[in-house]
Amino acid sequence: MGTPTQITDAPPPASQPAVDKRAARGATRPGDRIFLGLSRGSGILLLVVMAAIAVFLTYRASLAISKDQGNFLTTFQWDTNLVPPNFGIAVLAFGTVVSSIVAMVIAVPVAVAIALFLTHYAPRRLRGPIAYVIDLLAAVPSIVYGLWGALVLVPQMTGLFSWLNDYFGWTGVFSWEGGAPRSMLTVGILLAIMILPIITNVSREVFRQVPQMHEEAALALGATRWEVIRMAVIPFGRSGVISASMLGLGRALGETMAVATVLSPTFDIQASLLDPGGGTFAQNIASKFGEATEFGRDALIASGLVLFVITLLVNGAARAIIARRKEYSGANA
Repeated sequence: MGTPTQITDAPPPASQPAVDKRAARGATRPGDRIFLGLSRGSGILLLVVMAAIAVFLTYRASLAISKDQGNFLTTFQWDTNLVPPNFGIAVLAFGTVVSSIVAMVIAVPVAVAIALFLTHYAPRRLRGPIAYVIDLLAAVPSIVYGLWGALVLVPQMTGLFSWLNDYFGWTGVFSWEGGAPRSMLTVGILLAIMILPIITNVSREVFRQVPQMHEEAALALGATRWEVIRMAVIPFGRSGVISASMLGLGRALGETMAVATVLSPTFDIQASLLDPGGGTFAQNIASKFGEATEFGRDALIASGLVLFVITLLVNGAARAIIARRKEYSGANA
């Protein structure tokens, strides 16, 4: 019998030397370095511009708020010509928030339904024309929407207001005492039409990115088309729909000309959506900036600072929601 051979473990492979980051960075091509510098400079420039806007708004707003006789956050009046001046943003904040909420409640379900129809139900010959029409709606200027709202939408709202008052007037939210239907509900419907293309297009692109394996697996288990959408498509695109909704909300918060054309502000908070409201931040700035004095412009800039802060908070909240729901983003699919 031969001597048994001793089996030894193979020597471990030699470890690769750690690559020096500086050397790797210096070894990149000149085009990569130029692109890196341009990208970094663009990001820094954006931060500088945002900071400059914030500093300008804060400085001009402080000049007005320091001379304000009332409480800037809670005063239900806007009169910068008084001595001393008395103005506040309570009514404007209420109108901006209410009109945006009405627009989102109407637009988001309709936009998501359109996006699902285009991606999972519509025949091929209809997808192109419908998507083209939606893209055209996104390109219509705001003043055109405002003129259409004032000349077409407002006269047609009388019947709806009467019906809401007859059946839901007891709630107080839909009570109507007559008059032209230039109210927060009308503004919300107009804003919903304006932000509908944004939410629809982004949601449609998100739903188109759903992995085909997810849908095929659900179908193989015997799921219906709606169950596939509910269990695979919507969870995958939830963060994208939230992002699309926040984009639409940003436009609704800052819309100016369309709201100024349709709304008849009374600068008072009304419990009913069918009564004229107090206006919005953007509408108030657009309607009063031309005839305002130097101090009046500072006061309007102060209200613009509040809108600026609200927009930042909305975007920050959207980022936080998306970060908490990143398990639905499909990155690990």
